Amino acid sequence: MRTILITGPGGSGRTTVAAATALRAAGEGTPTLVVGADRTDTLGAALGAATGPEPTRITPNLTAWRPDAAARFREDLTAFQTRAANVLDLLGASRLDAEELTPLPGAEELSLLRAVRDAALSERHELLVVDLPPTPRALDLLALPEELRRYLRRLLPPERQAARALRPVLGRLAGVPMPADWLYETAARWDVELAAVEAVLGDRRTAVRLVAEPGPAGADAVRTARLGLALRGLPTETLIANRVLPEAVPLHGLLAQQRKALAEWTDALPVSPVAHLGHDPRGADDLAALAVPGVNTGHPPVEWPVVDRTAEDGVLVWHVPLPGAIRDDLDLVRRGDEVVITVGGFRRIVALPSALRRCTVAGAALRDGELRLRFAPDPQLWPR
Repeated sequence: MRTILITGPGGSGRTTVAAATALRAAGEGTPTLVVGADRTDTLGAALGAATGPEPTRITPNLTAWRPDAAARFREDLTAFQTRAANVLDLLGASRLDAEELTPLPGAEELSLLRAVRDAALSERHELLVVDLPPTPRALDLLALPEELRRYLRRLLPPERQAARALRPVLGRLAGVPMPADWLYETAARWDVELAAVEAVLGDRRTAVRLVAEPGPAGADAVRTARLGLALRGLPTETLIANRVLPEAVPLHGLLAQQRKALAEWTDALPVSPVAHLGHDPRGADDLAALAVPGVNTGHPPVEWPVVDRTAEDGVLVWHVPLPGAIRDDLDLVRRGDEVVITVGGFRRIVALPSALRRCTVAGAALRDGELRLRFAPDPQLWPR
């Protein structure tokens, strides 16, 4: 399944663009599912038909869905209490009833990610369009699967499950109870679910469409979004320049800002201007009037190649694309077989490619929107 993730700064019209993208693909004969993330039915308002926790057929080829994060949270926590019944009874803890549970921060994000996973694994649709939250929340959301899997592996390493027979003995020696099998089984199940989400996000058929109004605020938001997405290895397929004013409008200051932003964007990535309709688009006719781009078959993945320059310079060079990055905002730390990259308020811990794990860091440079990390082979680890 082809997946298109759509985000942009708040108020940029990303939900409208998501609805228009899905409607166009469905009109061209592609079975399409559009998933919304907002609590209020902004997606339904754009489509001209109410959407909710159950998939709703909008047209013969278009289905809309807004997952219910509260219901999913109640189901998950109720199941967790059932599995942890013995521990809760030992602690004397009283269980929470499903009716009194309200979602905790992050529950909506997890619900949306699982909905994306479920939709991508379904064979009923060929295209999945996801209306993500505004850009800052969307970038945190896209980072969540990898970060949670990392935490799980550190807190409950899978290899410790092999010592099940020794746990009672170890518990007596340590004087503390050892984690029960159900805890490892729960962690393993979560790891599988998060891995499935990561697989969807990392699929070469998955790409991001940014939505922004051409102007100073939109230009800043796009620069930030491109950097955050690149650090996550997600390709920006196109930038939807939304609500573009016609040149005949007598607003010379706004038109000048618009031209400047469009020129800057066009030099950096594919841009698809969408004209301002003069009102908020509502319903199929208005959405059809928006010239959103069609859906292609795929997009080249973001590559982080390692180039062998040992013959010329004695080093291996790791190329990491970071468009818009500033040297003063960049910080790098190697920790064992990982490197911690912090740039522009974003942070990611990345496992080194296998060849670089046997090397020492020889330097780094940021040029033309690309970080180049130089590694010198460690003679004690490399064969002669």
